[in-house]
Amino acid sequence: MSDSNQAGQEKTTPKKKSKYDFTDDNLPLEINLSWCKACNICIAMCPQQIFEPDRDGRPVQTRPADCTQCTICWVHCPDFCIISTVK
Repeated sequence: MSDSNQAGQEKTTPKKKSKYDFTDDNLPLEINLSWCKACNICIAMCPQQIFEPDRDGRPVQTRPADCTQCTICWVHCPDFCIISTVK
């Protein structure tokens, strides 16, 4: 193979697919915003990047379909304000 062909083929890691069906009406997480102090740990640690901060810095689930229920956000939340909605 020539170098030009190898340079055009970058390795990309595909995002993990969720086995759950989350839509805007069925969010994967319940966030108690009255407990949240906007530390953004959940936003920083989410491997699927499902959160975006709102204007106050609190997490909003902007890509709920990408949530894989990995538990990182609710385990690391210092205020215990995130829980899963999956039963």
